[in-house]
Amino acid sequence: MNFKNLAMWGIIVLLTIGLYNMFKNPQGTMAQKNNIIFSEFLTEVDNGRVVQVEISGKNIKGVLSNGQQFNTYAPDDPNLIQKLSDKGVSISASPLEEKMPSLLGILLSWFPMLLLIAVWIFFMRQMQGGKGGAMGFGRSKAKMMNEVKGKVTFNDVAGVEEAKEEVEEVVEFLKDPRKFSRLGGKIPRGCLLVGPPGTGKTLLARAIAGEAGVPFFTISGSDFVEMFVGVGASRVRDMFEQGKKHSPCIIFIDEIDAVGRSRGAGLGGGNDEREQTLNQLLVEMDGFDTNEGVIIIAATNRPDVLDPALLRPGRFDRQVVVSNPDIIGREKILKVHAKKISMAPDVNLRTIARGTPGFSGADLANLVNEAALLAARKNKRIVTYQEFEEAKDKVMMGAERRSMVMSEEEKRLTAYHEAGHAIVTINEKAAYPIHKATIIPRGRALGMVMQLPERDEVSQTREQLHAQLAIAMGGRVAEEIIFGEDKVTTGAASDIEQATKRARAMVMRAGLSKELGPVAYGENEEEVFLGRSVARQQNMSEETARKVDNEIRKIVDKGYDRAKKVLTDKIDDLHKLAKALLTYETLTGDEILDIVDKNVYPKNKEDLKVEEDDQGSALGSIGLKPKIVH
Repeated sequence: MNFKNLAMWGIIVLLTIGLYNMFKNPQGTMAQKNNIIFSEFLTEVDNGRVVQVEISGKNIKGVLSNGQQFNTYAPDDPNLIQKLSDKGVSISASPLEEKMPSLLGILLSWFPMLLLIAVWIFFMRQMQGGKGGAMGFGRSKAKMMNEVKGKVTFNDVAGVEEAKEEVEEVVEFLKDPRKFSRLGGKIPRGCLLVGPPGTGKTLLARAIAGEAGVPFFTISGSDFVEMFVGVGASRVRDMFEQGKKHSPCIIFIDEIDAVGRSRGAGLGGGNDEREQTLNQLLVEMDGFDTNEGVIIIAATNRPDVLDPALLRPGRFDRQVVVSNPDIIGREKILKVHAKKISMAPDVNLRTIARGTPGFSGADLANLVNEAALLAARKNKRIVTYQEFEEAKDKVMMGAERRSMVMSEEEKRLTAYHEAGHAIVTINEKAAYPIHKATIIPRGRALGMVMQLPERDEVSQTREQLHAQLAIAMGGRVAEEIIFGEDKVTTGAASDIEQATKRARAMVMRAGLSKELGPVAYGENEEEVFLGRSVARQQNMSEETARKVDNEIRKIVDKGYDRAKKVLTDKIDDLHKLAKALLTYETLTGDEILDIVDKNVYPKNKEDLKVEEDDQGSALGSIGLKPKIVH
């Protein structure tokens, strides 16, 4: 693109220089055609040397007595004809011929205007990305998919079986419409794929394109919106015109929330570009002029912001939920991506799937890719289970930052902080099992205790939520008990933030507050006002808001008290686990249970078993004095 721009500017400069040279001295070129000047011509006439002249307007051609021909230009001289007659010169006259201008002359005369138009077209193409030129504003940017290599089919889509069944029905209708019309049924006009990011909505659309065997157009919702009002609506019309020409066909609109948001939310009324585009889309999908054979499939992860008219029957009749996969779906997804790598026979994908609850399809693809990269970094020929475990920790907790320099005091504080989380987790019956604890900085955290549920869960009980609040407060409580209130750090800021959000959701959304009851009070919503985001509180009195705040504080304080009681009663386990973390840096959940319950340390590591008689000296050697607060 840069080379084309330079070439365009070079041509413009050369043409401008040529035009300047052509027009800078037109009199000089005319003077070269005049053999003699007018005064010399008069002298030759007076001397009787002019034999014959031919007058055409003010141009004079003639022949001298010696046979030489000449040209000259005569001004308005009324006595010239008389003078020539007196000298006996043969005179012939003719009117000035009005010759048609040549093609070059026309081009030269129109060159400035053509140059201006060319420059305008050039800049308009740059503004539009070069598609369609200056006259192509309203043309659709939809591209017809024609995948020969890398074709995606339903066999490449796993973990979303119900969603596949829904869209398979659309494909079958396109292949054999009589199968459904025989009973009077009609295929849905539109199909909306709804789900969180990374669950495979776009992949499912590509599979539809691979299986349908009909023209498949794809476009993004943002491709409709332009800086000029009316362009998006024109593109919608053009897109459906293309669809009619290739009917039956499928049109896939990715991220439709970019153009399908609810109307009237802003201050622009109904005249802004996005709302006009949405209006045209609504009319094309189900208006007077129906588009038979054109099926619209759209994808979004924000169905709550879409306009209600877009979701009514007759437009997007069917909403297909593409959710995060369960353990069976995760195993199938891992098998699909594992085909592309050389995997060791000891790798059990079912075990990996069990250890990745909540992972989306994109997360699992990233997990397999990270494992392959780690194996390649170690110069291995196959990917083993060890690489999968390291890749899982990297995806879930972030990359290790071993190069980060931490003082001994910071390491001790981090060890006790993470040990506090771990001890509370072990002693809370409703808590998830510990997957791993580490004091190696990962991502933006100095340390981390990772929990993994034993199975996929759709909802959580009140007991589980209170256990999570206590675990979140375990790090802060451990710092206060061991180092004292004056030495407490900001390391628990994220824990406190998450605990407060969880308590707020329990009170305002889940109705888990005994005082306020099962009432949803909602949360702050945001509106756009003159380009600024303004928080708008839903209908709630000041007294109710005060009760909500007090109830949130009670729930958080309850978690804090539970964590303090556990760590006060299990102070020896806290010291034991903190010292183990200082030495081992990373411990698995099973290793933590062995250390705390059985006083058994990992066999493949240095034996740090500390006898009860030596625990006091060991704590004294690192300069720590426990402080118990009742």
